[in-house]
This record gives sequence, structure tokens and C-alpha cells, in this order.
Amino acid sequence: MIDDAIRVLAGDCTVISEAADREEYRGRVTTIVKPDNTVLVHDVDGYQPVAWLTRADSVSSDRTDGFTLVAKKDEQTLRIAAHEQDGFAHYPSSSAGVPVGECPDCDGALVRSDGVHCVGCGTRYGVPADATICTDQSHCDCGLPRMRVERGLAFNVCLDRSCESLDEAVTEAFDREWSCPKPSCDGDLRILRRGGLIAGCEQYPDCETGFAVPTGVVDGECRCGLPSFETRTGTRCLDATCERVLERPPGAEPASDD
Repeated sequence: MIDDAIRVLAGDCTVISEAADREEYRGRVTTIVKPDNTVLVHDVDGYQPVAWLTRADSVSSDRTDGFTLVAKKDEQTLRIAAHEQDGFAHYPSSSAGVPVGECPDCDGALVRSDGVHCVGCGTRYGVPADATICTDQSHCDCGLPRMRVERGLAFNVCLDRSCESLDEAVTEAFDREWSCPKPSCDGDLRILRRGGLIAGCEQYPDCETGFAVPTGVVDGECRCGLPSFETRTGTRCLDATCERVLERPPGAEPASDD
């Protein structure tokens, strides 16, 4: 099987689906085998396949006597036998996504779908789920678009983290900016990568205090002494369990991150 390719078989075929029951069809159909081994058999009617098998454990083909394709998953078997073959081919494929720019390496389209990838050369970039891709002229010197990510401040960094590091930007802004709230500890909070970005006590492992850096911008100080963040769902403390966030006076605006 070719990686990231869709296989297509078209022709006059007998289709046999075997599970708890056995079903058999014949007609001019088009069979699509996706890279994850999902098999879909389509005829001329409607949008629903005549038969299908989702993420088969195995898909094999035999051309010794005509063309036969067999997909198996657990106790299910889907068999497609071509009596008259109109065509069989492999077609390159990728995830479809929202266009966000052009690839500086091959001029292919960059699209966002579970990250950002190039439709042309397949290069992929990991993107935080909350990031906004800058589709204007705010491009990095490398030619890639920048993304806007809120982690205490609004940072505009390159899609390629080896080019401009979000971690380094957050660290420069907030490393040791806040004291550890544990009464018996005199350490400061460091910005660390532990799956996500956290503000963790520098006295670790003696002090295990640590908080995930939320999505949002710092807009003040909580009653506990830690910073408060303006997020999409409202104001919250760096400590997600803290309920002592200061209330703003009526009509007050959140602090600007410019």
C-alpha cells in the first residue's frame, strides 16, 4: 500500500459482505480504499455506500484471476470481485483544511487541519488548538505565516517552532515573574514544558507546586497573589482551583496586551 494514497477500483463487480449475515450485490460500482484501510463501495444511487468496512485490519488484492480485493476486520469480511475492470489507480491524498497561506518550499497550499500542512510537499507544523493563523502579510522571514497564541500575552510566532519558539517567548516574558504561593516555599515559578506549558516551582522536587499556563492574557492579580487571566470563558486565576479572583469595577476594561 502507498502511504497517504487513495486506491480506486471501478467496474462491473460482485460485492460480498459477510458478518452476522451474508449480503451480495452486483453492479458497476466504484470502490475507494482510504489510507486508514477504510473501504467504501459506491454505486450510482444516493450518498450512502452500498457496502463499507471502517478501518479494516487488513486489505489485500489478487490479480491472478481478474481482480479481487478483500478487506477483513475481526469477524467481518468485505470482498469485491471485478468481472470487468474499468480502472484501478492510486491517487495522492491528504487531509483537507482551511487555506492559510503558501508553502515557502514548494509554493503549495498550506491548510489547517489538525495542525497545518502543505498540500504539495506534505510538510507539517504543530499548532496549538487555540492559535489563530495570521493570513495577512505578517509572515516570518522564512516565508511561513505567523500564528497568534495567547499565553499570558498575545504572541505572534512562526508556524515553524524551530524558527521562532513560543516556549522561548513565554519564558522571556514570565519566567520567575511570580512567586510560589506555597507558604513554606521561597521559590519562584519557572516556565517549563511538561506536555503543555506550566509555571512550576524552581524548588522542585522539594516543592511540587505547578500550574498550567492558561489560554488568555494576564489582566491583573488574584487575591491569592497569583496573576489573573482574561480568557474566552471569563476571568480566572493561574491556579484553576482558586476562587478568589478580583472582580473588576463596573465598566472597567481588561488590561491591554499591546
